[in-house]
Amino acid sequence: MALSAQQILRWFNSIKSSRFINATQLTKRFPRPGKTWLQSSSAWPQMSSDNCFLQWGFKTYKTSSLWSNSQSTNSSRQENNSAQSTLLPYVNEQSEKTQKMPCFDSDLTLEELDDLPPLSPLHPLSEEEAVQIVAHPPLPPDSFTLRDYVDHSETLQKLVLLGVDLSKIEKHPDAANLLLRLDFEKDIKQILLFLKDLGLEDNQLGTFLTKNYAVFSEDLENLRIRVAYLQSKNFSKTDIAQMVRNAPFLLNFSVERLDNRLGFFQKELELSVKKTRDLVVRLPRLLTGSLEPVKENMKVYRLELGFKHNEIQHMITKIPKMLTANKRKLTETFDYVHNVMSIPHHIIVKFPQVFNTRLFKIKERHLFLTYLGRAQYDPAKPNYISLDKLVSIPDEIFCKEIAKASLQDFEKFLKTL
Repeated sequence: MALSAQQILRWFNSIKSSRFINATQLTKRFPRPGKTWLQSSSAWPQMSSDNCFLQWGFKTYKTSSLWSNSQSTNSSRQENNSAQSTLLPYVNEQSEKTQKMPCFDSDLTLEELDDLPPLSPLHPLSEEEAVQIVAHPPLPPDSFTLRDYVDHSETLQKLVLLGVDLSKIEKHPDAANLLLRLDFEKDIKQILLFLKDLGLEDNQLGTFLTKNYAVFSEDLENLRIRVAYLQSKNFSKTDIAQMVRNAPFLLNFSVERLDNRLGFFQKELELSVKKTRDLVVRLPRLLTGSLEPVKENMKVYRLELGFKHNEIQHMITKIPKMLTANKRKLTETFDYVHNVMSIPHHIIVKFPQVFNTRLFKIKERHLFLTYLGRAQYDPAKPNYISLDKLVSIPDEIFCKEIAKASLQDFEKFLKTL
């Protein structure tokens, strides 16, 4: 039985409405931000394979309308137009709502985030958003001073608190780069604990690290081995702490270097083990400095100044600095004391601290005593004045006890020189 045009139209509209409802539900369940699934009524035939049947319905409708009467044709067109007028505005209304109300609260995929418009740097910010912005100063790519990095480096901040003088370290670019690469907890903390256990006080760490920043590049186990070596040579813990304070680079030298230095002084000076140990405790830089000044001064004492070997031993054990003193100062002091003041070798040997005194001080006091007629340095004669008192006591005591004059007289005399 053939269907009438009006029945075909009603059947077609019912299928079309059901398809539209399904599409609307899918749109609600799977929204795509920034895009509208329903663009226009012409997109409907491409929604699914079932819409091919809709195209066939249009064709059937057109074919059946050819033999239907004009009244039914007109009525069907009016009903079709009325049906489209009720459907299309709904579609357009949903499309406009979808375009006007994008959902930004839903979870977005990376592809969907790409579709979002980028934020403009000129976009106005609210006062609350502006307060939340934290702007950190940029780290300088390079600098001539470590001061520019202190705010960015926890390591440098803690070193400053320990008393390290960064202004001296930054003069050595390699040292500054080393400190910037170090982590306080991993690289520095264990070294500090080691030095504390060695005997260095908190107020001594800053001075030590300022001079020997290279200790941070040393392996901790090697430092312990070097301390153990010194202990094996009967250096006490107090001795080692004193040596490290006075010669900060001591722990940077290998066990072989330390052993060779101790052997050199014991053999060259022909000292006992105990005297050798006492010598380096009092002047530990003998183990870290160059041996050339030591060798040169030993020749000066023997060949130029005429001291015997046992006299040299006696003087250097009392004043170890004589081994590293300036050669010119040694010769000038000896020349004045021996040739001008007429003091023989054996008396100079008893008071070797004269070599550790500034020459102009010796000259001023000797000339003042000569002016007063009291320059008498022979212990076998009365009014004897020892070299020790001549060079070691302050001016007030020198004038009162040795020169038997007032300090004002001594100052007036010095103005005449």
